[in-house]
Amino acid sequence: MSHRLERQEPAKGAVLSAHGMHAGYAGQANVLDCVQVSVMAGSRLAILGPNGTGKTTLLRCLSGAHEPSAGQVLLDDVPLTRNRKGLTRHRQQVQLVLQDPDDQLFSADVRRDVSFGPMNLGLPTHEVRDRVDESLELLGISDLADRPVHHLSYGQRKRVAIAGATAMRPRVLLLDEPTSGLDASGHALLLSALDRLEAAGTTVVLSTHDADLAWRWADEVALVTDGQVRQEPMAKVLSDTAALAAACLATPWPVALLHQMGRSMDPMFPPRTTADVASLLASR
Repeated sequence: MSHRLERQEPAKGAVLSAHGMHAGYAGQANVLDCVQVSVMAGSRLAILGPNGTGKTTLLRCLSGAHEPSAGQVLLDDVPLTRNRKGLTRHRQQVQLVLQDPDDQLFSADVRRDVSFGPMNLGLPTHEVRDRVDESLELLGISDLADRPVHHLSYGQRKRVAIAGATAMRPRVLLLDEPTSGLDASGHALLLSALDRLEAAGTTVVLSTHDADLAWRWADEVALVTDGQVRQEPMAKVLSDTAALAAACLATPWPVALLHQMGRSMDPMFPPRTTADVASLLASR
């Protein structure tokens, strides 16, 4: 039985944004310095940068989990109010899933873990059940519903953690390094699950240090270096080999190959896959 949500096509616009945001931790210099970021409804945003540059801090600020020292986080152009009511409203619409799923999984079995958030909303039992079934289906893990969490693989635990956030039916889902530690099969299963979430109306933002992943997946890239964020269309950022080198990031393989062969590409329609690159090279 399907429990897919019937959601309207999201309007294009900045559903979540940060303006002039400074953020850091006590006793340390700011990790982020006057950052501007916009999450457009229905668009895929990859937050790209090497480890330690502030990607997680940026996601935590956007989610409301970390308070910036200056600047604003806005939902639908309304500034986040950092009181109980304001944070509760924000977290019902913006969910963050951390890199390590074991930081968020604590119930004995999958169904109980995924149901935790909806139950805390005080929803009727039947609605909690529907949300759990829907989230498990969207993440492709319905068969794991009654499994003990500690019997799951790392990739399965990642998807259960995302299902727990999805059961809150957020408009924006923030994922911190979601493919980290996954093998090729787990990587493919996770990206397939993200496709289903987007089809159900959730806007997905993910952080990564994998430029190849950002090239294949993202519509826009926010490159985080030295406390600054540069947000532009994916192909524009990831074709800038000098900026990538300065950020200690590898050039995506399609860009490197085409440069090496002296071939140009249309930045509006960049070749995403092996087949795309082969077709472009054969078109001469």
